[in-house]
Amino acid sequence: MRKVVLKMDVSLDGFVNAQDGSIDWIFDTVDEELEACITEILWQADVHIMGKMTYHDMAEHWPSSTSKYAPPMNEIPKVIFSKTLKEADWQSSRVVKSDLTDEILRMKQEPGQYILAHGGAAFAQSLSRLGLVDEYRLIVHPVVLGGGMPIFKNISDRMKLKLTDTRVFETGAILLTYRTVQVF
Repeated sequence: MRKVVLKMDVSLDGFVNAQDGSIDWIFDTVDEELEACITEILWQADVHIMGKMTYHDMAEHWPSSTSKYAPPMNEIPKVIFSKTLKEADWQSSRVVKSDLTDEILRMKQEPGQYILAHGGAAFAQSLSRLGLVDEYRLIVHPVVLGGGMPIFKNISDRMKLKLTDTRVFETGAILLTYRTVQVF
């Protein structure tokens, strides 16, 4: 069974964007080593999933980007979860309007590598709240935002996680990998 991996950049105080919605603070600690690590994470997935808002941001950026992230972002199939989006015109993308839980559980039964979930915070929060994330790969950046959108919000039950890997980067960013053990 495939697992769902949520990769998110977070501040030391647990926010995925600042109070004004910005994410520019992430790039202060992305060096070549971290960029290579993220690129590897992107390539290892065989499908990327996201919500409508993230889709709009990424579909506008990646097709014309020359970043190292662009090839996996453009080439690997993408599934966009939205009740209102009519169609996806970004290459290798499709829109799913059915129930998020049902579709994720169906996708997990398919053969292949892991399913990589991209936030937006609201989409990541939904996946977490529904217990659909098997592994969290959190890139914690050495910055305190003091407020913004938290990675975990409205979680109705506690989640028990097991730390399975850590990787420290020269810039002070840390990749923490947690496996979901159980939901209380």
